[in-house]
Amino acid sequence: MTTEATTTDLRGFTRDWLDWYRAQEERLAAPHGFLAITGLHWLHGTPQRFPDAPGTWWTDDDGVHVRLDDGEELAVDGSPVTGTHHFGVLPERGGVDAVWGDAVIEVARRGGNDIVRPRHPDAPLRAAFTGTPAYAPDPRWVVTGRYVPFDTPRPTTVGAAVEGLEHVYEAPGRVEFSLEGRELSLTVFPGHLPGRLTVLFTDATSGVTTYAANRSLALAEPAADGTVVLDFNRAANLPCAYTDLATCPLPPAGNRLPVAIEAGQRIPRERGGV
Repeated sequence: MTTEATTTDLRGFTRDWLDWYRAQEERLAAPHGFLAITGLHWLHGTPQRFPDAPGTWWTDDDGVHVRLDDGEELAVDGSPVTGTHHFGVLPERGGVDAVWGDAVIEVARRGGNDIVRPRHPDAPLRAAFTGTPAYAPDPRWVVTGRYVPFDTPRPTTVGAAVEGLEHVYEAPGRVEFSLEGRELSLTVFPGHLPGRLTVLFTDATSGVTTYAANRSLALAEPAADGTVVLDFNRAANLPCAYTDLATCPLPPAGNRLPVAIEAGQRIPRERGGV
């Protein structure tokens, strides 16, 4: 390959990475993204009021409920709600966004617990956000591996950014690959779209130049022969890297890579990163 062709390929590679990076930042810093969260409120049977959300909230065997005072109103699925509203039983990792003025009140279930997590566009964390440090993209961190499915998906319990909380995922398999002269593998979880996969991992940079608890890597659907590409330049921070108001999962046992992945997003400035 000529130098000119190599330069052209590198420019295209960098341009594609920048598109990915900007999309990550836009989701994070959206008016109701994770930087807009102002509270993580755990619900129980005793009704509670919160300073950043309207109404009185509680949960029981019938699910989540809110009782709005006179003059208070939420919009749920586009319809105005007053008085007492029953959200019902929420699925694990599911939730409902209720609109309150320019804020969104996230009502969700995480780790078997019902939560209320308000998101306000003028949240101080969002207002002060200046972007996420990242390593410069480098093709050497693009690795071709092989997806090895399990005979049946394996229920896998992992910890969470919140102490005492656990998440359970159905792991469909693992990916095997070579990196830095070592044979490695990672347990994978289902991705956000059918057929795609997600990896949660740490490596030798974790707690040094990258966030200590976790990073994630989205994988495209493996080819028919199991071939799958891992582009560690797109190793992304989870919301817990920026805020203590997130319930992010930790990597499963075995997903701690013994090599330094000097690629992808680094420790956020909000956590003391450069």
